[in-house]
Amino acid sequence: MGEPVPDQPDGILLAVGGSPARADTLDVLRQAGARHYQAVVVKARGEDFQAAAYEANAAGVCLLVTPDDMTWRQLDALITASVAGITAARTTAYAQISTGDLFALANAIACRVGGATTVEDPRGRVLAYSNLPHQRTDEVRRQSILQRQSPRRPAGAAAYERVCRAQGPVMLRSEEPGRCHRRAIAVRAGQNVLALLWVLDGEPALPEGAEAALEEAARITALHLLRSRDRGSAGQWNRASALAALLEGRVSERVAAEQLGIDSDTPTTLLAVARTTEDTPAGLGEGRVIDLVRRYCEALHPRAICTEAGEVVYALVPVTDGDRPGRRVMKLAEDLAQAVQRTTSVPLHIGIAGPAAYLRDVPSCRHTADRVLSALADGTDRLEVATIEHVHSRVVLLELVALGAAAIDLPADPVQQLIAYDLRHATTYTETLLAYLDAFGEASRAAAAICVHENTLRYRIRRLQELFALDLSDADTRLVTWLRLRLRHLDA
Repeated sequence: MGEPVPDQPDGILLAVGGSPARADTLDVLRQAGARHYQAVVVKARGEDFQAAAYEANAAGVCLLVTPDDMTWRQLDALITASVAGITAARTTAYAQISTGDLFALANAIACRVGGATTVEDPRGRVLAYSNLPHQRTDEVRRQSILQRQSPRRPAGAAAYERVCRAQGPVMLRSEEPGRCHRRAIAVRAGQNVLALLWVLDGEPALPEGAEAALEEAARITALHLLRSRDRGSAGQWNRASALAALLEGRVSERVAAEQLGIDSDTPTTLLAVARTTEDTPAGLGEGRVIDLVRRYCEALHPRAICTEAGEVVYALVPVTDGDRPGRRVMKLAEDLAQAVQRTTSVPLHIGIAGPAAYLRDVPSCRHTADRVLSALADGTDRLEVATIEHVHSRVVLLELVALGAAAIDLPADPVQQLIAYDLRHATTYTETLLAYLDAFGEASRAAAAICVHENTLRYRIRRLQELFALDLSDADTRLVTWLRLRLRHLDA
């Protein structure tokens, strides 16, 4: 900013340092139009870009808004990768492949590089594979194709990490009988890894020039993935980015309303969707799961918006059914969880928060939805879908754990004495007392919970009261003792 705009007809200008409401940014837009640029890229930085849009329209250039957290270097690399892919796509080997046809692309890569090829996402999920009959394969590749997921192997994670870090092809040798060597390369858009290409290098070995061909194939694959992702969904991507910014509190309510295409006073409910455990067979980053979330939410309202944040997918759904999440939203979430598990084998937890009366309340809803997810992950009642009302007590306990309440250390503390006694003598007084208090003093139910005879449980309760001076007839003692034991169990 502050320098004359260079002559670059049909170019894309990155307005580094500018923001849409500043006068010098508006002047840059006018200069870019006069010099016949195709587009100018700015960062919103939480500001209103109505004036910038007006100037861009008047100047005859396209105004593009990039996420605030994307560096200009990453954006430049992304544009460069796309342009390089377009150039490479004009070569004879790839010219006839339809955009997004990854299976045809895998066959073309296998033919050009010289070995059986697999396209995987960064989590090892198989996106496409070549099936040329004359090329050798091995058991690991066969299992990957059958399961649509690379098999878990002791060295697998290290190999993926090595490929993702490398800037070019990586040779991965194998000494296991019947398993081929592999050459692999990360498919990148800027700094983001979109996919990985794996090519078997067996007998015969790959020909000379295979690495250069693999680098070219990575550029082509990046172009196909970007085009298939962006085709017909540029507006959807922009709205998803705007929702991510709103959830993090990085944009004002007015700017968020403009970018999301909904009024700032539209009541909305937020769904937070996550895997039940880290050991489930696939991640939420895969497009199929996100598409299912989006499709189900859009069935409830056409202006529903989805975005990702780490391992969680958030869906913002406009609602009109009162002050609490309505039965329609609950039914939608339950159906969604069942559909995703049925079609992808990924079990889900869904936390629901809201409705938020205004868009400015959405970040608070996210905090609530995340708390509900934490409570679902910790719970033993097998709930898949919940609102804060369903898990309120568990959320309070988890908040107390987060505040360090489980670590309270007082002299002459009977709970600590009980725990220490169990550790020294291999007894189970702690487990017995917690079960007894969980059962509200009902001996038969508590005994069944820990699989002992009712008389045994009663004896242990009498004995521990004598040993540790615990007066369980006192209400405060019962409350504090149960709370300490429960928080310790949650913190374990």
